[in-house]
Amino acid sequence: MWRALDIEEWIAERRSGIDAVKTTVQEIIERVGQDGDRALYDLTKQFDRIDLDDLRVSEDEIGAAYESVDSRLAESLVEAEARISRFHELSEPRGMWLKQTEPGIVLGVKTTPLRRIGCYVPGGRASYPSTALMTAVPARVAGVRQICCCTPPPIQPLTLLALDIAGVSEIYRVGGAQAIAAMALGTETIDPVQKIVGPGNVYVTAAKMLLREHAEIDFPAGPSEIGVIADETANPRFIAADILAQAEHDPHAACILITTHAPLADRVGVEIARLLADAPRKEIIEKALVHSGFVVVPDIDSAVLAMDLIAPEHLSLQVKDPLAVLQEVSNAGSIFVGPYAAVACGDYASGTNHVLPTAGYARQYTGLDVGHFCKRSTVQIISREGLEEIGDIVETIASAEGHDAHARSVRIRRETE
Repeated sequence: MWRALDIEEWIAERRSGIDAVKTTVQEIIERVGQDGDRALYDLTKQFDRIDLDDLRVSEDEIGAAYESVDSRLAESLVEAEARISRFHELSEPRGMWLKQTEPGIVLGVKTTPLRRIGCYVPGGRASYPSTALMTAVPARVAGVRQICCCTPPPIQPLTLLALDIAGVSEIYRVGGAQAIAAMALGTETIDPVQKIVGPGNVYVTAAKMLLREHAEIDFPAGPSEIGVIADETANPRFIAADILAQAEHDPHAACILITTHAPLADRVGVEIARLLADAPRKEIIEKALVHSGFVVVPDIDSAVLAMDLIAPEHLSLQVKDPLAVLQEVSNAGSIFVGPYAAVACGDYASGTNHVLPTAGYARQYTGLDVGHFCKRSTVQIISREGLEEIGDIVETIASAEGHDAHARSVRIRRETE
């Protein structure tokens, strides 16, 4: 089960699932676009085996969730929300900045939050309150006024509680590709959104990618991944524990260790077998480990180059000098430095966001943050003095391009007293 891997084959496997389901997902999208709410009711019965009476969760149901959740668990959610808010507030962009760049010219940027966004939170028989917090809190910090969420039925009280704590204004009991289609296209009950964020299975991820012309998305976020760079100083039990932690998310999760020390890879395999023996989610982990294994490289530089090619969702640095390696890493969703930085800390309560690009998309995408929920407009304030500073440049280039009206729009101003 724990085996040596070919990096290129591992990368190819991570992206193959989305392409395989695109035809099915396109059919679901078309059905929702044509039939609206009726399609959501029918598809929920077909896929979730549930007959819905209403798509939207009521205030009474949210109130009941507070009564049914253990008080210690509720307090933990509140504390986690505070840490997530605090971290995201650190990166909150300025509403507007202006700077004089030369006489008569002031330039700047105005940042405006999106008006309405949609969060997707996986669920059904399971409960993911942490994802509810991670998707909604940065939107709220950014200043988004309308945050709606779709999550598969039956919605667990813990998820409802987390969504309310996070500031979600509308909660709908619908999941899968049909939920993404509903938020992107709109139905009789669900108003369309400007952007959709959140992780999901290959059907959810494919739907997000197919609907980008209707609603922007965060990035492809599918089954969980972890990459570990380790040398001879690493603790094999710590590495095995992190691997099992990510593997228990999903049968399609994948884990890869890149090490400069071949004996470490063997010891990690032994620890994986030992920890797996009494793992409650053993069946899921075993399936995920089919997609997992190790690569032995000659030195740390080679390890960094290989891991940058993989661009993992989570990257754990278990080496003698992790800060030096951190400086060299280019592609990773979230990076965990040192032996005590368990990846699970980022999943729940360190404050960083756990909604991250997977399947190598960390090469071009950033994990979910406040910036995903804002748009920026450039600003220019130009006086007559400023127009004189750049007028000749504008007229010369515009005329060269054959845009006489552009040049004239500047010349008229310069000639007018």
